[in-house]
Amino acid sequence: MTSVAGSFAPDSTLVADVVAAANVEPRRGGQKPDLLLLHYTGMKSAAAAVAWLARADSRVSCHYIVDTDGRITQQVPEAMRAWHAGVSCWAGEVDINSCSIGIEIQNPGHEMGYHPFPDAQMAAVAALSRDIVVRHTIAARRVLAHSDVAPQRKIDPGEKFNWRFLAERGVGIWVPPSPVRDGDGGLGDGAPAAGIVAAQRMFARFGYDIDATGVLDRKTVAVVMAFQRRYRIDRIDGRIDLSTLATLERLLGEVSVEAG
Repeated sequence: MTSVAGSFAPDSTLVADVVAAANVEPRRGGQKPDLLLLHYTGMKSAAAAVAWLARADSRVSCHYIVDTDGRITQQVPEAMRAWHAGVSCWAGEVDINSCSIGIEIQNPGHEMGYHPFPDAQMAAVAALSRDIVVRHTIAARRVLAHSDVAPQRKIDPGEKFNWRFLAERGVGIWVPPSPVRDGDGGLGDGAPAAGIVAAQRMFARFGYDIDATGVLDRKTVAVVMAFQRRYRIDRIDGRIDLSTLATLERLLGEVSVEAG
């Protein structure tokens, strides 16, 4: 582990403060950042988060923290590997820390009074994210939530985070979700295995870590809920209903256009 002693020059002109973190190391295998990962802090204040993420005994760190008023603190240089993703996977990559830049967004989280993200904070997150994705040529499909890469462990930044706002500013992908309708069918308990396998393969093609088991197992439900928490927030229940499938199909189309 390489510690960043003292301070360093910020990577973005949007940064107001630099507070160097202790848990920093080189990116493994010479990887360059090609993924942007968004979190919430899950703490009472940004000041508390900055202090905790700077400490060696926290065993965590992140590149940026954005306060509710939009003030941005950088704690790890973008060229270095921060410890923010934990056990995670996306599109087959399991060392998310080595390929990503992480932004922590101040919010107490679901366990301490989860609330919408203020306008000033969203504007700052969008501006910082746009700055990062442009400088590193990060594809829209590689702007992710912590819950996307670790669906069985994490639910942040959660359903109150405004992904549409970011997408309208050139960060990430978003499509209007297909409407939720009661009794719309889908793939519930007792559904044919072939249909479940087809849906699981669609989620895997999108990037989620999911196995084509043909069973609505715990991992599958966690992935579906992570998808709904970001793309179809009207009902987050882990069911592969027609609304979820239709939204996923349109997103796969957007990804194919971008990749093509």
